[in-house]
Amino acid sequence: MPYFVYAVRPFAQLERLGEFPAFKDASAFAKAERSARAGEAGTQVRVMFADTELAAEDLLLQVRDRPAESPDD
Repeated sequence: MPYFVYAVRPFAQLERLGEFPAFKDASAFAKAERSARAGEAGTQVRVMFADTELAAEDLLLQVRDRPAESPDD
């Protein structure tokens, strides 16, 4: 399965930046993109491991529950 790199903007706007066979390459590319896009407010660069581009986008758009805060926090 390949690693996909996406720019994720507000309102679920996805921009596919690349596809890599190995995590090391995808991670290095994502780090470079994060540095290059440091001035873009609200944009995240994410790496997603998935079978297809469509599956990667589906995973990126899923809403994840936040863990419950402990009473000591």
